[in-house]
Amino acid sequence: MPYRKQLNKDKIMKALVKTQGVYVIEQKKNVCLQLCASIMSQQLSTKVATVIYNRFLNLFKSKSPQPAAILQVPHETLRSIGLSNAKALYIKNVCSFFIEQKLTDARLYKMSNDEILSLLTQIKGVGRWTVEMLLMFTLARPDVFSTGDLGLQKAIIKLYKVEYENQKDLFDKMNSIADNWAPYRTYACRYLWRALDAPLIPV
Repeated sequence: MPYRKQLNKDKIMKALVKTQGVYVIEQKKNVCLQLCASIMSQQLSTKVATVIYNRFLNLFKSKSPQPAAILQVPHETLRSIGLSNAKALYIKNVCSFFIEQKLTDARLYKMSNDEILSLLTQIKGVGRWTVEMLLMFTLARPDVFSTGDLGLQKAIIKLYKVEYENQKDLFDKMNSIADNWAPYRTYACRYLWRALDAPLIPV
């Protein structure tokens, strides 16, 4: 895999790559639905998020509902499957925005990361972190790094023994480390997240 040569220049990342093996990232269809799923999963465990998402999909004949179909679901129905009032509203905001802006998968695939961030963070309920996760896991962009992700913060602080005075200092040091992984920072993030669940690698 082409990313391995770049990541192997960092001795800590090299150890993670050797231990965890190869990652492959692939584009997913129905970006609007994926964004809705991301909103549903916020601040929930993976297990709970999966249960709620499956309940959501069971509301539709299709397992890949389009924005117009999602908008037709009553607010009370969305609440009944376990969504908070805010999340139910945010999902409707996303679908309305995609329809109003005539957003399609093909159009989004052609846009740059910065263009997508600027566009989608206009939606109430969609922040920078949510779009960064969309770029990584749905649009399969290879060079995305999320300083605001708590998991990445914990992994970098621990593995790279980062000491910091405040949030800005932490973010600056995280970005300085992550610059060494470009243009494959998305892959590096995968290794860091996995490292949280596995014994730390001595280097």
